[in-house]
Amino acid sequence: MTLRSVVLGCGSYLPQQTLTNAELAARIDTSDEWIVQRTGIRERHIAAEGEFTSHLAINAAKAALASAGIDAQAIDLIVLATSTPDNTFPATAVAVQTGLGIHHGAAFDLQAVCTGFVFALATADNFLRMGAFKRALVIGAETFSRILDWNDRGTCVLFGDGAGAIVLEAQQQSGKTSDRGVLTTHLRSDGRHKSKLYVDGGPSSSMTVGHLRMEGREVFKHAVGMITDVIVAAFNATGLSAEDIHWFIPHQANKRIIDASAHKLDIAPQKVVLTVDRHGNTSAASIPLAIDVAVKDGRVKKGDLVLLEAMGGGFTWGSALLRW
Repeated sequence: MTLRSVVLGCGSYLPQQTLTNAELAARIDTSDEWIVQRTGIRERHIAAEGEFTSHLAINAAKAALASAGIDAQAIDLIVLATSTPDNTFPATAVAVQTGLGIHHGAAFDLQAVCTGFVFALATADNFLRMGAFKRALVIGAETFSRILDWNDRGTCVLFGDGAGAIVLEAQQQSGKTSDRGVLTTHLRSDGRHKSKLYVDGGPSSSMTVGHLRMEGREVFKHAVGMITDVIVAAFNATGLSAEDIHWFIPHQANKRIIDASAHKLDIAPQKVVLTVDRHGNTSAASIPLAIDVAVKDGRVKKGDLVLLEAMGGGFTWGSALLRW
């Protein structure tokens, strides 16, 4: 027998305001055709004035708790993945903790940019499996609209705001790959690639928030290989293969990257969950947002084998293989 981190429920939240490609084209030199052809994105959500990352995260967490059928007081760990916190400190996770009425356990932020949710899932999984906590909220929440240069058409068309969350519970399982829960996680980082995707500000360096900067072609060039690396690692660790998985839920950055990764790994197109057209790149929020869509529309069912992967600034990249 072994402890596994089993998903009890999931939830998400998107700001009410949508920003379409056509609306962007009225502001900057771009077009709907150009954006769709290169990214697959058609629209994204933008947080309202006074709507913070914590607000998005609290709403997603409440939806996940409702889906799981448990009270917030049953949670003793909150791991919030975000690159757009409410404040430099304290952690936005403690604002979420307070917003949920939780006054026990631990809550902290984790920063791995677009790979943040996978890193947060792996972190919570390790805490649960070692018996330090019983139930965790793992959240990805972002307000990337606040760090975009809206005159830079190479970046501002790509990103959006949103939040997604899952509830994990430590449960005794057999120790086999047929178990429910997280089966394996694989995390990577390589800081030599910092200049390819970063924000040009920070408390220590510039005393400003800064704007997102990206070398799009360089990111694309590295993405498929890095994604393949951690997925192959997940298959090797479990003895499973692309044929065994029911659903591939990747970070929703660019449809061309997703399609190329799935093709290289021999993952059938019908197994790929895509939401990038509706959400844009929501960084750490993209995977849990896509999970919630696929659960709500009936695709992801109990017992399904689900493969997650992401790559983000740093570079960071990672995978998680779990049975729903």
